[in-house]
Amino acid sequence: MNDWPDQPEGPRRMSHVQRPQVPQQPPRSQQGYGQGGGQGYNPNFTQAQNQGYDSGYSSGQVYGGPQNQGGNGGGGIPPQYAPPGPGRPAPDWRKRIKVGSIVLAVVVVGWGVGTYAWASSQMRNEVDLSKVIERPAEGDCTTYLIVGSDSREGMTAEEKKKLHTGSAEGKRTDSMMILAACSSGNTMVSLPRDSWVTIPNFVGSESGKSYPARGGSKLNAAYAMDGPELLVRTVEFNTGLHIDHYAEIGFAGFANIVDALGGVELNIDKGFKDKKSGADFQAGTQTLNGEQALAFVRTRYAFAQSDLQRTKNQQKFLSALANQAATPGTILNPFALYPTLGAGLDTLIVDKDMSLYDLGKMFFAMKGISGGDGKSMNMPINGTAPQNSLKWDMPKVKQLVEQIKNDEPVTVTSDR
Repeated sequence: MNDWPDQPEGPRRMSHVQRPQVPQQPPRSQQGYGQGGGQGYNPNFTQAQNQGYDSGYSSGQVYGGPQNQGGNGGGGIPPQYAPPGPGRPAPDWRKRIKVGSIVLAVVVVGWGVGTYAWASSQMRNEVDLSKVIERPAEGDCTTYLIVGSDSREGMTAEEKKKLHTGSAEGKRTDSMMILAACSSGNTMVSLPRDSWVTIPNFVGSESGKSYPARGGSKLNAAYAMDGPELLVRTVEFNTGLHIDHYAEIGFAGFANIVDALGGVELNIDKGFKDKKSGADFQAGTQTLNGEQALAFVRTRYAFAQSDLQRTKNQQKFLSALANQAATPGTILNPFALYPTLGAGLDTLIVDKDMSLYDLGKMFFAMKGISGGDGKSMNMPINGTAPQNSLKWDMPKVKQLVEQIKNDEPVTVTSDR
């Protein structure tokens, strides 16, 4: 038996495999070669895809040009492969200037607030005017009693020698003046320390005891008896003018402020010398340092009018000092402002109600006088009194006080 499979009787015919009909390609001239940027036709693409087909032929177009904008659907290239676009837009300088201005304003305000807070903390608000009794009614102007004392507080022996201050203990008033800041004009009135006045009854600022009036005394005796509070009480009693604020500075503080400002320029009409104060000046415009300035305002024995001429010199110098201190060059310059404030505030004694703003108003009022906005004068004098003291011309004093209280232009004059 034959195990082999049966052999076919003849060759079998394989079943015909049907191939898919491939559409006949159009002639090359109809395929768009060399036209439309080298795009061809493919029946397996959608119309949109077919339009984006790249045959590889280049028409010279640069990718990223106008024809390739709008994404892949418009004949361009996919966004992820797109070349970088144009450069950054031009900076908006208006916006930058606006933002910069805001930042600068914030910095300036912050600096100003910080400076104000620091300077306020340095002020010595030690004089309590609420202890002054029987006070006159307040007027329309803001009045300051400005006092220069001969305090040597904090000074070394070398400084006392250099500034010719001596070594006397305690404090006395070396100068006194009333500054009235009015809308009608500012007025500075010097009160000679040798003025013959009545020291009224008062209550001791420290002891709380009552003391009877004491007639026939020099004005500076009031300060020696009970300090600033009694001095204010005495000035108010003898003038009838309400004092709103009190400011006092000693020898060292005065000299330090002048030096912190880099000196104060002053025109001296006539040269003079004085061994006691250390003054030695030639006539003409010159810049005084702290030592020279102190000698200038303290000199009295070199003048025939003694204390009256000294008060005039004090007014002249303080106006020049305020004129230089209250300027943008000092106020807006921290390298000038901080040393000036630091030199003066820790030695400046003021009343408890005086703020840094009030102190600023005082300096600007003094500056106004030096600029012609107001007047400076001595208290009107009418002869002498015992102990080589000076007697006030009371009718003129009363008229002067009424003009200040009512905020009227001061027309009173002083003959000395």
